Amino acid sequence: MYDPIFAKSFTKYERKRFGFCALILSLIIALSICSIFKPHLHPLSVIGDAFDLQLSINAVEDMIINDDTVLNYEPKVNNAAENLPLSITSSDNTLSVNDTSALISESIGSNAAENLPLSITSSENTLIVNDTSTLILQPIVKKITEPICRTLEGGADYCDIEGDIRVEANSSTIFVVTNDHESISNSTNSWSIQPYPRKGIAFVKHWTVKLVRYDDVNIPKCTQNHRTPAILFSIGGYSGNHFHDFADLLFPLYTTSFHYKREVHFLASDYKSWWVPKFPELLNKLTKHEILDIDREKAEIHCYNKIVAGLKFQRELIMDQSSLMHNFRQLLRETYSLERKKTVRTRKGDGRKPRLMIISRKRTRILTNEGEVSKVAKKLGFEVVLAEAGVSTNLRSFAQMVNSCDVLMGIHGAGLTNMVFLPDNAILVQLVPLGGIDIFARLDFGNPASGMNIRYMEYKIATKESSLSRRYSIDDLVLKDPMSFHRKGWETLRSVYLDNQNVTIDIRRFKGTLVKALKLIRH
Repeated sequence: MYDPIFAKSFTKYERKRFGFCALILSLIIALSICSIFKPHLHPLSVIGDAFDLQLSINAVEDMIINDDTVLNYEPKVNNAAENLPLSITSSDNTLSVNDTSALISESIGSNAAENLPLSITSSENTLIVNDTSTLILQPIVKKITEPICRTLEGGADYCDIEGDIRVEANSSTIFVVTNDHESISNSTNSWSIQPYPRKGIAFVKHWTVKLVRYDDVNIPKCTQNHRTPAILFSIGGYSGNHFHDFADLLFPLYTTSFHYKREVHFLASDYKSWWVPKFPELLNKLTKHEILDIDREKAEIHCYNKIVAGLKFQRELIMDQSSLMHNFRQLLRETYSLERKKTVRTRKGDGRKPRLMIISRKRTRILTNEGEVSKVAKKLGFEVVLAEAGVSTNLRSFAQMVNSCDVLMGIHGAGLTNMVFLPDNAILVQLVPLGGIDIFARLDFGNPASGMNIRYMEYKIATKESSLSRRYSIDDLVLKDPMSFHRKGWETLRSVYLDNQNVTIDIRRFKGTLVKALKLIRH
């Protein structure tokens, strides 16, 4: 009924114009609907079926380079393309990349598209690789921003290394493989180190840590690959001396390795077959693996992702992080079944006598009247134990004996190292020989004692108490100017004041020290 009205209102020409516009509008609407609902098609997807390469996380290990453009990927799901806000197309041997701001990567695997010139498109959850001719695959290594090796506060060489690491015992070299050309060309790429806390010791092997390019044909090939990190250290130096065993090796080994929770390899240079059996229980608390005599691995190339060369060392038996010594002493208690964590305060008349251990020396710095000292101590109320730990002494039983005591006393020397087994709040009494030995006495035992929660006392030997007073005249430089012998070097100092001096204590003078120690135990 509306056609006649429409015909009367418009001319024939105007009605044709309306019809033509309606047709155009209908076509536009139809095309819009089709573009919304049709599936995504890409012209390269058909060609790409010939290659149809999906890159998974495990395959993504190499860096794709096209001229000056580097594409890096760090996939977080099974398909490399998932969640990538990009499109990459190939045209005339070039890559066109849109929105690469979110592309971050470690590497693309050498097997992902080895030797394939390619282009990449991102479609849903897949990466499609198609033929181009200018792409090169290269491994990537973490950029080196800090020196690999450094000298610690205490003077020790220390290297903390991550990446592709190869240990060649035959040349005493640690190769660090990298493709960071800038680091190799613009910085030091070779370090000579001694993996022992004290530097300049003749009988400690030197090792070389060397940065090399991944394409260097002289890089040794791995014969053994390890997933566990490693620590390289030397058992040379002064090992075998009880003090240096703990100060230079055991405590630094603990501070360097404890956070690995036993999942670490110990690579021992300058290996001594008798040293490891001295501390089997303690070393087993630090690593679950057999300690490797690395110098003998001449035919092997051991490869790691992480290695530490050298040991953390600050000062003798001291680290700034005080909890380290506290935790180390707790480890000793667990290892050697030491029952006493803390001394028990005693009172006169309660029936329990505090125990005093006197370290008895038989070769050098002998306390010639230790019998008299022992007798006076007993009269004052101590239970006295005379002991000296020898090479054949069972460490477990000796540690338990020390742990049962409240006071440890002795002339400056390695025997005082046994203070590590004392309970908290115990007392260390150090007899300091003549000859300006005070600085060594405090450095080796006085300062570390406070970090162990042990109270420290020292008794300085008077001239008349030293055997040197009977060997030299009162005007001799040995007695008059000990520092002149210090200036002549350690060997001269040791020969005069440590190896050839015995002590005869003035009992009346020393009695006051014993009384003070007794009061500290009882209060």
